[in-house]
Amino acid sequence: MRGILASSIGVTCAAALALPLALPAAASAGPGAPVAGVATRTAETADARVDVPGSTQSLPLQSLTHDRASGAVLGLTPRTVRTFSLLGVVWDDPSADLHGRVQVRTRAAGTGEWSDWQDVETHYTEHGADPDSPEAASGQVRGATAPLWVGESDGVEVRVLPETGSGESGGSGGAVERGAPEPQGDVDPVDVTSGEVSALPAGLRLDLVDPGEEGATEGAEPAEGGEGPRTGVMTAAAKAASAANSALVPLGAVEIPSLTAEETREELTALRGADLTEQQQATPYIGPRPAIVTRAGWGADESLREKSFVYTSKVKAAFVHHTASGNNYSCSQAPSLIRGFYRYHTRSLGWRDIGYNFLVDKCGRIYEGRAGGVAKPVKGAHTMGFNTNTTGIAVIGSYGSKKPSSKAVKAVARLTAWKLGLHGMNPKKKTSLTSGGGNLYAKGKKVKMKVISGHRDGFNTSCPGGKLYKKLSSVRSKAAKYQGR
Repeated sequence: MRGILASSIGVTCAAALALPLALPAAASAGPGAPVAGVATRTAETADARVDVPGSTQSLPLQSLTHDRASGAVLGLTPRTVRTFSLLGVVWDDPSADLHGRVQVRTRAAGTGEWSDWQDVETHYTEHGADPDSPEAASGQVRGATAPLWVGESDGVEVRVLPETGSGESGGSGGAVERGAPEPQGDVDPVDVTSGEVSALPAGLRLDLVDPGEEGATEGAEPAEGGEGPRTGVMTAAAKAASAANSALVPLGAVEIPSLTAEETREELTALRGADLTEQQQATPYIGPRPAIVTRAGWGADESLREKSFVYTSKVKAAFVHHTASGNNYSCSQAPSLIRGFYRYHTRSLGWRDIGYNFLVDKCGRIYEGRAGGVAKPVKGAHTMGFNTNTTGIAVIGSYGSKKPSSKAVKAVARLTAWKLGLHGMNPKKKTSLTSGGGNLYAKGKKVKMKVISGHRDGFNTSCPGGKLYKKLSSVRSKAAKYQGR
């Protein structure tokens, strides 16, 4: 179930700055493209311990005078880097937007073959915390593209093609997202002679993420069979994350098992008995609890997140997302992707934890996201403006032109039937939410929203992709049936 990738062990700050990467003699950047100079890693505080799994290489983007024919003005020439599996472009100001196109190609570590150019989703800030919330106002948050999963790689090339005056990106074109807001915040001017182009955000850099090998619980091994608690020494942070689910499973459990409908109703009474209305006690509409892989199960390094947990009063709605990270992954690799998202969200974007409350892979496996307990109303950072009294569920992959698997759709229905049922919510109804601020609804505005909504219902974005969004009516009806409605 859990994929294991080779990890790049973190080094001390001094070593990171002093340790160059030697280029392999046989390394090739592809036809006609020589490998550029050595890339060095920008050290980050959390990676200054050699026992922290995974790492992040941070490479400032440079002027690409040689690539003006394609329209690219910033990027990186082909180069050898430490092994990584996930990437994204990051900039200083989270309120600034990147109007244009980001393309990358990578070299597979196993074969030495270079991929074709791939587009990176440039609009991602709307997955974050609500404006003016403590998480958004921490001073650590940055703007970024969506993360892109590329598999184990040791070479990379990047180019940024700004939007031109005609509304298209330079070079090979590609439509810019409809309705994108005007640039805000600090920006770097772009000096080109071939017409006007959009300014780019300041401080653009490429972050290359090695998600590390799973087993972040220090000295801990799964119990026999793999589904019981891990044994061995657990850090205080790992204990706290696991203890948040102590009403459901023993400390250190790697999976929360599924329950029957009757067992789930009994659990509901045990968890929320005093808070249940008479109607809920008489007819507890709740779907059977699905199996959920815990943070220990996917190998979360609990030292990366903020120590405390943040809760809202209840869960009135679920927002469905896609990760926009591509579909070229196997289900056995899903834990590695989640560890990559987690590191990208905390170390590159400056969030307190992974943004989503839950994640679902294309095989229908459900994973615990933000720490604090799967049965509790944990406040996430997934739908800017509507993170209060909601839960965020991300299907791993990109579903603008590709249909989500039937297993993933079923898993979302099962998860929402249970999670919303804990709070007496009907998946086929609407509820009232108050906007925390965004580009569709002003802060403080009360909005009627479907209990199961897509990200685009609360923010002007393409997320969760057109193909997944079209499946939400099916999710609502299935979830209601699971609840016994």
